[in-house]
Amino acid sequence: MSSIFSKIAKGEIPSYKIAESDKYYAFLDINPVAKGHTLVIPKEETDYIFDLGSDDLSGLVIFAQKVAKGIADAVPCKRVGVAVIGLEVPHAHIHLVPLNSESDLDFRKPKLKLDKEEMEAIALSISSKIKL
Repeated sequence: MSSIFSKIAKGEIPSYKIAESDKYYAFLDINPVAKGHTLVIPKEETDYIFDLGSDDLSGLVIFAQKVAKGIADAVPCKRVGVAVIGLEVPHAHIHLVPLNSESDLDFRKPKLKLDKEEMEAIALSISSKIKL
């Protein structure tokens, strides 16, 4: 059975796509802790990020770096924070979160409620800044 992230990467479930390569996919988190909160996944379904092979893990991090630079260029922030929690969905993923303070990376705080138009605008703004 495919995870929700596998279905998103295959286009079976819609997403606010940020970037895609043959092996990796980045999309906006629909329950963001900050505007521009993005998830980066390998297309190959693996539950735990450290179960990825060395080449796949390094490729995922390099892809995430390019996405993070796009986020930083598109979303006003001091830095882009990185979190790997991996408990909520059984598919390896990296959270990239625009930060202006350390509390911006607190996943316990209430999530933002952004409408479809704002999500689409954020996705377009970030994706236009990414150089793969």
